[in-house]
Amino acid sequence: MARTFKGRYSADVEGDFVVFLIGMRINKPWDVRGWWPTFAAMRPMLKELEAHPEMGLLGAHLGWLGGPLVVQYWRTFEQLDRFARNPDQPHLPAWRQWNRTARASGAVGIWHETYKVRAGEYEAVYGNMTRTGLAAASRHVPVTAKGETAARRIGAATDDVPAAAESPGYAGAAT
Repeated sequence: MARTFKGRYSADVEGDFVVFLIGMRINKPWDVRGWWPTFAAMRPMLKELEAHPEMGLLGAHLGWLGGPLVVQYWRTFEQLDRFARNPDQPHLPAWRQWNRTARASGAVGIWHETYKVRAGEYEAVYGNMTRTGLAAASRHVPVTAKGETAARRIGAATDDVPAAAESPGYAGAAT
């Protein structure tokens, strides 16, 4: 089991980065042959990226949002795009296969969203959590290193006064 860090922590990323969300929705659960190849293609792509950090993936997490979801953190958009279009990597063949078969059947839908994040224009807080999300893809630091409040951590305010009082045994306010 992953270690839980008591108290409040934040993520610290040097420079710009990219957040890429990609997911699928099973539209016809009974049509396993229609959606299984899309579902099965996700893990090999992540394994390839994890084995080659020089390709630019900082970290990834699997989840569920109306269907399987992968949250990915990338160093640059160019690295993400290069991976997506490279015929020698697992994504492009899976994309082409989806276009040939799944798109027409309607058994599965896919979606993605890409966000370019400029240095310092993000904030994150993790209270009594394992190292997760952006903190697992970057440096995991005590919240005091970034600021006690969300507004301070994202650079929207210079003051750092928490809205909620500190609870006994819990380092910092729930902002």
